[in-house]
Amino acid sequence: MIDITLFDIIGMVGVGMIITTYGLLQTNRMNVKSMGYSIYNSLGAALILVSLWADFNLSAFVIEAFWFIFSMVGLYSALKKKSE
Repeated sequence: MIDITLFDIIGMVGVGMIITTYGLLQTNRMNVKSMGYSIYNSLGAALILVSLWADFNLSAFVIEAFWFIFSMVGLYSALKKKSE
C-alpha cells in the first residue's frame, strides 16, 4: 500500500498547477505574458518546494527554486506593464 502524506498531496497540487498552466499555454488558452501564467507557475513551484520539506531531493529543489524565481520575475513584469 502506498503511504500518501500531506506533503505528497501538496506537491501533487503544485505539479497539477504547473502541468495545467503549460497545457493551457500550448493550446493557446493562456498567454505567457499574463499575470495568471506567472501566478500559477510560481504557486505550483512553491507547493512543490513545500513538499520537498518532507523528502528532500536536491535536483528537484534546484529546478523548482529557479522555476519560482523566474515566475516571480514574470509576475513583476506583468504587474509593471499593467501599471503603465
